Amino acid sequence: MVRIPSSVFRIDKFAVPQDALPAFMRRLHWIDQALAGLPGCRQNRVMTECSGSEFNVATLVEWSSHDAMAAARAHIQRRYAEEGFDPTEFMRRLGVRADMALFAGE
Repeated sequence: MVRIPSSVFRIDKFAVPQDALPAFMRRLHWIDQALAGLPGCRQNRVMTECSGSEFNVATLVEWSSHDAMAAARAHIQRRYAEEGFDPTEFMRRLGVRADMALFAGE
């Protein structure tokens, strides 16, 4: 029997230099607020851990479906374009390393 996932999880992990943490966290909180009211967003969490001169930051967003997640991605990309924000350049400038993945929940 094939199971259809009941949720889609976006789990991102970031290695953030200590001096870049304030700017990085401000952007994460902006994203958190932007995602919170979107249809299909079941939960959005940000977690941090200090590891020497770096911080490990993890985000978890649970979506009700792939369609809800895709609509949210398009919404955020439009907002980035409106403000001229380039997330890849932002993380490069701050020296942030990222590991991003999608997981299906049952």
